[in-house]
Amino acid sequence: MIDVAGYNEVRRGETLGVDVQGAPVALVNVDGTIYAIHDTCTHARESLSGGWVEEDRIECPRHGAFFSVVTGEALTPPASQPLPTFAVEVRGGRVLVDPQPSHPHPLPEK
Repeated sequence: MIDVAGYNEVRRGETLGVDVQGAPVALVNVDGTIYAIHDTCTHARESLSGGWVEEDRIECPRHGAFFSVVTGEALTPPASQPLPTFAVEVRGGRVLVDPQPSHPHPLPEK
């Protein structure tokens, strides 16, 4: 597990982009639970950490595709490929992310 941020840095209903051993990851706070997904939309290669959070979904700011922050599943077009997700632990007020995806979908190309 890699220490990437303070828990208080990720406000409820918001995101924070972090680097996990060279991979861009978006931390998403859903009702106090932090999720971690790959931070690059599989359709438009846009950063999702700039997207809007709606319940347990995040919307890509470029074309509006929604992804599940829990499973990484692409929920709406134009995205059709899922995102990798990462295990998260909160310890001592810090957010730790496993650098190996727990749902190892293919990583979006840079």
